[in-house]
Amino acid sequence: MAVAVRPALWDMKPPMSQPFSTPPPESFVRTFPSAPSAFFHGILGALSSMFFLVIGGTYIGMGALAHDFNLGAWWLAVSTVLVWAGPAQVILISALGTGAAPIEVAVAVAMSGIRLFPMVVALMPVLRRPNMRLRDMILPTHFTSVSMWVESMRLLPSMPRESRVAFSNGLSVGFMGTATIGGFIGYYLAGGLPPLFAAALLFITPLSFLISTARNARMFMDKLALVIGLVLGSLLTAMQVELDLLWTGIGGGTLAYLIHRLREARAEPQV
Repeated sequence: MAVAVRPALWDMKPPMSQPFSTPPPESFVRTFPSAPSAFFHGILGALSSMFFLVIGGTYIGMGALAHDFNLGAWWLAVSTVLVWAGPAQVILISALGTGAAPIEVAVAVAMSGIRLFPMVVALMPVLRRPNMRLRDMILPTHFTSVSMWVESMRLLPSMPRESRVAFSNGLSVGFMGTATIGGFIGYYLAGGLPPLFAAALLFITPLSFLISTARNARMFMDKLALVIGLVLGSLLTAMQVELDLLWTGIGGGTLAYLIHRLREARAEPQV
């Protein structure tokens, strides 16, 4: 009698587009002699990525913002390592700088970080390998950001599973180090940076995320969700609806998924 066996978490394919759902040809698989080598190549991957310039420019603006609110340079560096999310740090700096209650700031930062949860869920099956300890996933989970997630989903499928965690950790350390150094530069240059220029630097991050998401959208559902999100987000912002980003993600993603399932159901042959 045949028995259906449920695949383990590390055998599950990530819910991404076609390039990530099929293994790469053997000739394209990158191998590393050891975990430190994979970690070092991850740092090199961060320094050669488009996000290196994006994160550096963004955190120069972040440093100027922290300086304007009379927050210390080392405080900014520590918050960069602990929070590791640009939008959440903007909330943290601006809220504390305007005298908001710490508990309110903590809740706002936590709510902002929830947007990264689906990325963690999508990335973990790509990183995990059989018999891997749960504690080995704590660092990659904390390191997960939009930039790290985009580059990991692009690069990790071409590597053996035993090298993926070390490589993604190196990638994140490279990005985080870039952000920390950029924050120091922006903080000490704040006196000579025009406010409009500092604000423009902060705008680089969402713009680069939008371009990267559009570039990686291969399936119809991905492209549809992106278009619906842009339209719905603009409408909710113009209407000054509270939590517009949250409703855009939930509503736009759900609508795109339902349209995709309806389209698939119509395409299935009738028995």
